[in-house]
Amino acid sequence: MAIAAVTTKPQTKPHAKPRTKPRTTSYAESQTKPTTLRKQPLPAGLPREWYESHNRRLKAMRLAIALLDTGVYHPANASNRRIRTTAERIGIHPPSDTTCRMVRSLIHCAD
Repeated sequence: MAIAAVTTKPQTKPHAKPRTKPRTTSYAESQTKPTTLRKQPLPAGLPREWYESHNRRLKAMRLAIALLDTGVYHPANASNRRIRTTAERIGIHPPSDTTCRMVRSLIHCAD
């Protein structure tokens, strides 16, 4: 049985251009770039209490993050005075006692 021989040119791959600058991004560099999230409007038609609690949760989360960044890792170290001072430092209105309690519960969950 005869086998047909195929004579074709071998395909050559294009040579990759050498990079002029190597891509090395450290973890710190990747964390410093702000990520833009698309804001969506809140759903309409919900009771006023829902919007108030939603905004309270957002404020408590911002405050908890700011406190964790300053080294407050335990709820016992987060007094109302310290939470309100942090709120003033980051430029938000002073939180109520309820919001302060919520901040402490968020810090407790981070343990």
